[in-house]
Amino acid sequence: MSPVLAGVLQLLALMVALALAYRPLGDYMAGVYSSPKHLRVEKWIYRAIGANPATEMRWPAYLRGVLGFSLVSVLFLYLLQRIQGSLPGSLGFSSIDPDQAFNTAASFVSNTNWQSYYGEQAMGHVVQTGGLAVQNFLSAAVGMAVAVALVRGFARSRTGELGNFWADMVRGTIRILLPIALVGAVLLVACGAIQNFAGIHPVGQFMGGSQQWNGGAVASQEAIKELGTNGGGYFNANSAHPFENPNGLSNLLEIFLILLIPLSLTRTFGRMVGSVKQGYAILATMVTIWIVFTALMMWTEFHHGGPAFDIAGGATEGKETRFGIGASSIFSVATTLTSTGAVNSFLSSYTGFGGGIAMLGMQLGEIAPGGVGSGLYGILIMAVIAVFLAGLMVGRTPEYLGKKIGTRQIKFAACYILVTPALVLCFTGVAMALPTPVNSMTNSGAHGFSEILYAYTSGANNNGSAFAGLNADTQWFNTSIGIAMLLGRFLPMVFVLALAGSLAEQRPVPMTAGTLRTDKPLFSGLLVGTIMIVAGLTYFPALALGPLAEGLAS
Repeated sequence: MSPVLAGVLQLLALMVALALAYRPLGDYMAGVYSSPKHLRVEKWIYRAIGANPATEMRWPAYLRGVLGFSLVSVLFLYLLQRIQGSLPGSLGFSSIDPDQAFNTAASFVSNTNWQSYYGEQAMGHVVQTGGLAVQNFLSAAVGMAVAVALVRGFARSRTGELGNFWADMVRGTIRILLPIALVGAVLLVACGAIQNFAGIHPVGQFMGGSQQWNGGAVASQEAIKELGTNGGGYFNANSAHPFENPNGLSNLLEIFLILLIPLSLTRTFGRMVGSVKQGYAILATMVTIWIVFTALMMWTEFHHGGPAFDIAGGATEGKETRFGIGASSIFSVATTLTSTGAVNSFLSSYTGFGGGIAMLGMQLGEIAPGGVGSGLYGILIMAVIAVFLAGLMVGRTPEYLGKKIGTRQIKFAACYILVTPALVLCFTGVAMALPTPVNSMTNSGAHGFSEILYAYTSGANNNGSAFAGLNADTQWFNTSIGIAMLLGRFLPMVFVLALAGSLAEQRPVPMTAGTLRTDKPLFSGLLVGTIMIVAGLTYFPALALGPLAEGLAS
């Protein structure tokens, strides 16, 4: 079987598995967030934190819950790293330096999971399982809660109430993330991933030096790392490490977990607004972009651009032979079109155009299908922009799901789409202008610029993957990327919740003959075009200096 055919067959198998899970999971999540009942364990949690799950919140109160909980999470994770040297199960590792502890705390709480350290050489069992793995669940649950609040804004009328943040977060963790992650961890162990609390043990000599391996609760962390679109690896090699991702079957399972909830949330959205066709329209947009990007990535990496590529059968440098070019391409697109950031290959070794595709996937806003929760609310913001543009073209006040899209709503949507590009481009420009940050670049020229552009794109979009040629473990990058991650995560949430509150206060507008049907293929096409145009106009100059210049020169 040819490598190209193998990659296509894996893509088809993945699509079939996702299609089978789409309806039951989407309906189940809609029931979870709509149910008036609380499980006993959930009631215990509410008592412990002093929350009343029956209290409805307007958007400022909902936002205070999100920000307050996230602030406490950052402080807890920061302190846990700072005292690691005094904790049992630290494996002899010392406490983490302040700048790196801040970066890591900001990273995992913001669902970014950017890592400027070697996991197996820095973090002990307590920090890995009691800190990082816990935030893998909680940061994902926060993103899902914000997405559900926006959906309620479309579904409700004549009220500013968006639900209860504490109830949404606890339900998302207990009823959705935990059960699926448990099954995923068992399957990964069956595939060969490790799950233990063993210490560091030597395994012999390698190339003149000693080799040591760590044990750890890897399978359980790997499952939620992918399911929650987190991406932080237990080991520095991430999902290219055989302890995390042993074979082709585990690789396909991990991609499935990455895409499962973001795609199924479109069904949840359709059920909660009372029209599953609206969910299908959003799903069609996501899938179209995902398939096109995957096809382009596979083409660029299989493309024979010289004698070395002809002999190897494609751009094999930096890719694991147990996965091959096809599976590596599918994985890289899945992680950069979501906010996962996990990698099973070395992105810096991809072709110039291949690295550019990965970068552009993040710059779209990671909405195809995007992160857990963040992908859905991101694409709904773009849907608001799309209906606004359609209204301008026909001279009619735009409407979406029975709600008028007026000046106030467009201001919130515009602020949302401007925050992340401003962070990416401003931080990149400052880093290139200062004398110290450029010393961290392994490469010069277009690829060196791409390393820094990719780092801030990944941080501000809460992805976490990297062109690993960049030495990001410096005070400048730890601090600046940490700030970009926090602002890139929580500033957009402010505008999402403000938009949700303004929509929930409106009265529904009856559909007329002039209303744009947002459940038809025409709207899906308009939405795809809007996404590509907005991202293209914003990032094209930077991309032209980096991956496009490198690709054209090769």
